[in-house]
Amino acid sequence: MKEWARGFYASKAWDETRKAYMIAQHGLCERCGEPAKIVHHKRHITQKNINNTDITLNWDNLEALCQDCHNKEHHAGERQKRYMFDEAGNVIKPPPLFEKN
Repeated sequence: MKEWARGFYASKAWDETRKAYMIAQHGLCERCGEPAKIVHHKRHITQKNINNTDITLNWDNLEALCQDCHNKEHHAGERQKRYMFDEAGNVIKPPPLFEKN
């Protein structure tokens, strides 16, 4: 989580919105039907819009997702390479797909 977003995600307003939205979606991922774990913002939160409740707390901008669907959303197009090679053709370990911030 970005440092500038910590206050929002720890807020009572987000906690209540997230819980109510998850209940309304019956705790199910809106994409695959598996148990949801995350309430995702369709329009991503940025430093510029974090104080705009039409983005942060508006149910029209929310989506209940399971961990797999959330990962696909944020890492679409990224592909973990199983093998990489150096200039000499030697197998080298690829970098991790997810780096901790």
